[in-house]
This record gives sequence, C-alpha cells and structure tokens, in this order.
Amino acid sequence: MEEFIAFIRTFVGIDEIDLNLVLSKFRERSVSKGKTVLKKGQIANQYYFIISGGLRFFYETSDKENTTWVVFKNEFFSEISSLNPQIPSRFNIEAIEDTKLLVIDKSDMDFLYGHIPVWQEFGRKIWEGTSVRMIDQILNFQTLSAEERYMQLIRNSELSQKIPVKTLAAVLGITPNALSRIRKNIK
Repeated sequence: MEEFIAFIRTFVGIDEIDLNLVLSKFRERSVSKGKTVLKKGQIANQYYFIISGGLRFFYETSDKENTTWVVFKNEFFSEISSLNPQIPSRFNIEAIEDTKLLVIDKSDMDFLYGHIPVWQEFGRKIWEGTSVRMIDQILNFQTLSAEERYMQLIRNSELSQKIPVKTLAAVLGITPNALSRIRKNIK
C-alpha cells in the first residue's frame, strides 16, 4: 500500500483523513499469468492500480490476437471506453505475468470524486496522462518507422523484457519476423 500512497502523492497533496477514506475503498486482488481481468463483452466497473506484474489489452480477429496496450507496476488504469459509457468492452485484459492489483469499484470512485475535491484532481491528472500516452502512440504509428517505434519502446526496459516477442511485435504493429529483423539490424 505504501507504493500506492507514494503514487497518489506524486499527483496531489492529500491529508491523512482523506487518504484513509480513499484507501478504505480499495482491495487487493491477485491475478495469475494468463488469467483475464476483463473479457470482451463485459462491462467494466472497476479501476486498477498495479502493485506488481503486468497486463495487456487485446482484441481478437478471426485469425489473430491484437495487443493494443500494455500496463505495468505503478500504473493506474481502467478500460475507460467501457467504464464511462457503461457499454460492453471491446477488449480482453489479461495478466502477462503474475500480477497484484489494488481494485476500486466505479461506484466507490464516483463517491470519492464527489466527496474529496483533491481526488477529483488526482483522477483528472491520471486521465490527462493517459490521454497524452495514447496521443503519442497514435502519432508514433503515423510518423515513425517500425524500427524507430522499437527504439522508443526499448527505452522502457521493463516492457521489452517482460512481454513475449509476439506481444511486443503486436504493440509495435509489426509481425514477429519483422521484429526479429529489426533486432538483428540494431545489434
């Protein structure tokens, strides 16, 4: 819980009374590698903070899985395209390694937003950061070569070390063979 408290305090100043109320709404959950947190078609009703481990967002087509997003330790997230409009998710969220989460239900998050002004600020800053990350990812796909995207991605050593080559290639929007060629050319 200490890591989560430190995470919160990097975004907002929060007093002990409000912090204790926030923490009382979260519960810990463990997810084994390969298990799902959310399945396509379910409606997202929770927010998550990753204590340890990692998860991937993916969707399936008739011939393959397409990984669109990967999250790791000290990230706060939800399947926001399902959560806010309360519509079925288009994604599966799966543990790529054994993962420990802190979980809060949407109703509890809404309660905190309504009763703790600094928590609204926290939420705004989290979603602004997520929006920037998504915009960067879109622009990278439109303006960078696959090799340039790979070079940016490996700056996050956790990402390049913890996810399988197939998943890493999918995040980059290339085939595993193309990723192998890029890696070979870089060495």
